[in-house]
Amino acid sequence: MVLIYVDDMLITGGRLDLIEDTKNALQKAFKMKDLGELKYFLGIEFARSEKGILMHQRKYVLELVSELGLSAAKPIGTPMDNNIKLTTREYDEHLSTASLTEDEVLPDQGPYQRLIEKLLYLTVRRPDIAFSKQNLSQYLHQPKRSYMEAAQRRVKYIKNEPGLGVLQSNKSQDKIIAFCDADWAACPQIKKSITNFLMKIGESTVS
Repeated sequence: MVLIYVDDMLITGGRLDLIEDTKNALQKAFKMKDLGELKYFLGIEFARSEKGILMHQRKYVLELVSELGLSAAKPIGTPMDNNIKLTTREYDEHLSTASLTEDEVLPDQGPYQRLIEKLLYLTVRRPDIAFSKQNLSQYLHQPKRSYMEAAQRRVKYIKNEPGLGVLQSNKSQDKIIAFCDADWAACPQIKKSITNFLMKIGESTVS
């Protein structure tokens, strides 16, 4: 498979002759510049091998780690601690828990919201953090100190393998595989299961 980025257009396919025909037709209709094979696009890096094309965001991850001042932090092997249950401020006030004084609301919610936004962009090529990111996204309003610590844990986790990504295999397969998981009503507030899924065609992730 070949990927070519052409003036805000991405042309992909397994036959170079058809790609060339497409480019020639576009050049007759529009003024354009062919930038060649795609290597970097919107923060996503493309690495080719005999297995296919690996899409990853190593540079983006390292920049995020540096931005948060976590370059010297020890990487963590899991994206979330299942023993810690995040709760809203309203929930704490209703139960009059000790965390009201121990786990204060952040004076500025902007840094937390921006970090969740950056993690959201990473889930495009890092489905392994999709569930934990979804969990943190529920607390964008009045985020507490524990939320920021949990979000930074995700960053320490992806620091462990910054070049991990999604492989688009060059093997042609029609087999569809789907994975689904849920936390089975683990949220103490809404008592609902939070689910996520992964779908693959052959060895290539599509959703």
